[in-house]
Amino acid sequence: MRGAPEGRFRVLIAERNPLVVAALGDMIKNDARFELVASVQSGGAFLAAVAEPKFDLAVLGWKLSDMNGAEVLEEMRQRGLHTRIVIFSNDHDIAILKQCVRLGVQGYCYQFDDPAILFDTLVAVAHGRICIPYLDVSKINDTPLSRLTTRERELLAVLADGWTNLQIAARTGISENTVKYHLKNLYDKLEVRNRAMAVALYATEKSRGPQANS
Repeated sequence: MRGAPEGRFRVLIAERNPLVVAALGDMIKNDARFELVASVQSGGAFLAAVAEPKFDLAVLGWKLSDMNGAEVLEEMRQRGLHTRIVIFSNDHDIAILKQCVRLGVQGYCYQFDDPAILFDTLVAVAHGRICIPYLDVSKINDTPLSRLTTRERELLAVLADGWTNLQIAARTGISENTVKYHLKNLYDKLEVRNRAMAVALYATEKSRGPQANS
């Protein structure tokens, strides 16, 4: 991917917060290695820009006005779109970083990092390298569901199918109180508060395919 005519790399900012856009834009404009070509606030606008790229790399906020970063990256994958991306996140959540790595992001920075770290990351990604914070790669595919036992996975699956506690008890030969005990342990492992949240998490992980639970 070539740089701008002046030898600078062209940058697109995708971020919903106008204050972040303004601050980041000012920093990029004052760095001779880069040229700010545009900024967008929505995932839809970003996907349209990627489809007809006039930039060399993008700084993508994790939460846009209509989509989050994972949804944007997944939509890019489905459409066969490719561009060099640095995620610019204000959420220090290791799960987000793992998700970004699984989705093929080349760079990742936190908004509270020193600006020098962002620019070092931009330079690395612009030159075709991957630059992310330290992460134990053996745990990239760890998800809440990957920590469940086979029996707990089966329990979660029947919850998703709409089984009641009484139905589970009748079909497994255990008491309803024992079912409640197992469900509490399941919710604790998944770090959710209730059945609806557990089923929603199950549906999300299942939609990502086998790699999410490997």
